[in-house]
Amino acid sequence: MIARALYSLLWPLVRPLIKRYLRKRARQAPAYLEHWDERFGDALPQAGGEVIWLHAVSVGETRAALPLLRQLQQRYPQARFVITQMTPTGRATAQQLYPDAEVRYLPYDNARVMRRFVAALRPRCLILMETEIWPNLLHACAQAGVPAFLVNARLSEKSLRGYRRIGALIRPALRQLRAIAAQSEADAARLATLGAGNIRVCGNTKYDFTPPPAQLALGQQFRERIGSRPVWLCASTRDGEEALILAAWRAAKVGDALLLLVPRHPERFAGVAALAAEQGFAVQRRSDQLPVSCETQVWIGDSMGELFGYYAAADVAFVGGSLLDFGAQNLIEPASIGVPVLLGPSTYNFAEASQLALAAGAARQVSDAGELVALVLQLLADAPQRAAMRDAGLAFTAQHRGASARIVALLASQLDP
Repeated sequence: MIARALYSLLWPLVRPLIKRYLRKRARQAPAYLEHWDERFGDALPQAGGEVIWLHAVSVGETRAALPLLRQLQQRYPQARFVITQMTPTGRATAQQLYPDAEVRYLPYDNARVMRRFVAALRPRCLILMETEIWPNLLHACAQAGVPAFLVNARLSEKSLRGYRRIGALIRPALRQLRAIAAQSEADAARLATLGAGNIRVCGNTKYDFTPPPAQLALGQQFRERIGSRPVWLCASTRDGEEALILAAWRAAKVGDALLLLVPRHPERFAGVAALAAEQGFAVQRRSDQLPVSCETQVWIGDSMGELFGYYAAADVAFVGGSLLDFGAQNLIEPASIGVPVLLGPSTYNFAEASQLALAAGAARQVSDAGELVALVLQLLADAPQRAAMRDAGLAFTAQHRGASARIVALLASQLDP
């Protein structure tokens, strides 16, 4: 109680710092200046009908929620869905994937604002995706009698260490959750260590996500632009990784292979293109809408919402965020369409999925950029090995589907009479 009171006192004090941060981010991503009235609780949602509220902080969580939302729509066809995010890219993804839902920002965790937000929306329940533990939000829901659930929940060892340092604040928040659907036994054990209860292991909804047919068709269009050249995709790369990859690619004998680079954050598209050009590569960008020249060595995927299209166009895919200590991005997506997956050493955000994919033969792991490029060139020259990894990826992802249905069953057991 005391910890949350002190935490609540901080929010009015840090509001100017948050605005300063948003303005700084907006220099590269102008969307951070939009919808400030939502971010600070000055524009509240409208109540009406039976509302199911789902919060997914950014792109990955928003995509992971899609199969779950479809199951919920079947179970509760009369419900109105409100989906909240914290990032512009997450909001844009939600607007693309959920055209029938109301999409808006979740306000920052100010106690007064959260009380007003929950009172205005009057949802039947709140569903939080993955690792969203906001003490004032959960307290406001508990005070209003709104059951809150944490689903597709994951907690890495690194995050556990951080939460332990603020355990006096986090433990009461976790106790206000009606139930938790964890991705794995390890995630469940770590959440229990923090004081969470009523935890059930339901699996990972990311296995249930299927690529829209339009994205696979887009991948075919990309291949037609590229031609018959072998394609290595570096997907969702993070700051610092591209420099390592480009240096290793420059040092190797790569023949006519094309490096397709897709940075994780759109504000970095131009910078990564400039970096590749500075290192002497012939560079094109997807946004130029032109066929990829046979002279082009690096093609920059500077678009949002087309990652499956890039995967579908690739012969081999490296999943970014794993070469440096970012914990990796979603490796399930490329495996689900049969693309051989390569990972760096840092995979804590997808620890179980990485272990399962490696054990199944759907993925290979490297220690650094030089080893990564060597393995890429080996695989590009070995069609039977790529085919074996393709089949392993399809089997691996099919084996682990069903989390969304299990989560909906858990929610229904708590919500339905």
